[in-house]
Amino acid sequence: MSRIVGWLTAFGRFWYDFIIGDDWTIAATVAVAILATWALSNAGIDAWWLLPAAAAGIVGVSLRRTG
Repeated sequence: MSRIVGWLTAFGRFWYDFIIGDDWTIAATVAVAILATWALSNAGIDAWWLLPAAAAGIVGVSLRRTG
């Protein structure tokens, strides 16, 4: 049983590190952009452009912060 728990813990830590990484604000912005795109699409608004714009914007902000 502890072998399975250890494997699940390692699996969860990998995905947390992969998605969140060093900057949680990027992951949070992408998650909000996905939800906003979904909501706008359900409302009948063409919102395909929102996710790429949000990703490009947050990467620019993150690079400015580190530079």
